[in-house]
Amino acid sequence: MELAMRSVWRASELAVSHARTMSTGHPVLDSELPNGGWPRSALVELLVQQHGIGEMQLLKPVLASLSAKQTIALIQPPYLPHVMTCRSWCINDRNLLWIRPQSSADALWAAEQALKFGICGAVILWQTNVRPEALRRLNLAAQTTDTWLWLVRPMAAAADASPSPLRIALRPQAGGISADIIKRKGPHCENPIFIPLVDMPVGHHLLDKDHETPARRVHTAVAAGSTTPALV
Repeated sequence: MELAMRSVWRASELAVSHARTMSTGHPVLDSELPNGGWPRSALVELLVQQHGIGEMQLLKPVLASLSAKQTIALIQPPYLPHVMTCRSWCINDRNLLWIRPQSSADALWAAEQALKFGICGAVILWQTNVRPEALRRLNLAAQTTDTWLWLVRPMAAAADASPSPLRIALRPQAGGISADIIKRKGPHCENPIFIPLVDMPVGHHLLDKDHETPARRVHTAVAAGSTTPALV
């Protein structure tokens, strides 16, 4: 009876499971996440007030770790990947796969294919408007793979329902970012968390409007579901 009670998850406690996680590299955030890190095989949503507020630096520790041996897919990012920032962040730019779809439908298809075939250690997808059925497909695809998946969306999407088990709203704050965990497996997080990002020089971002990395570029096929994307 005692063993059974210990295995019961209570809504007042952070969920603990056998699912694999990786530390975010930010102890204050790890302490608020189930199993103490980013969940693998799950759709994680980052809801941003605007692009370039530090969301990529938030992911820097895990991207540096994964890119050492695995491919990181950047699908439809708002700006160009910046090679010098990659190197200064110890991210292996040779393992970055920059995918430039021609439409949102192609971007979602590319993300599903990357998850389905397990070709990447992590996938980061940027989208503005995502239909509920597309979110469900992404979530289901994530559950069948050993890949980490982040979906970056506008802050306005926080009001929409989502199957994602982890949703975090990010806002800029002096010296770092404010992270408001709006959904997690556990009790509601009452207050936003301040995450210091003090080691990033002003204006030094992984994604840049004016600079392009020699990361591998992929243009997805015009019609989702057609031939495999070609490297260019």
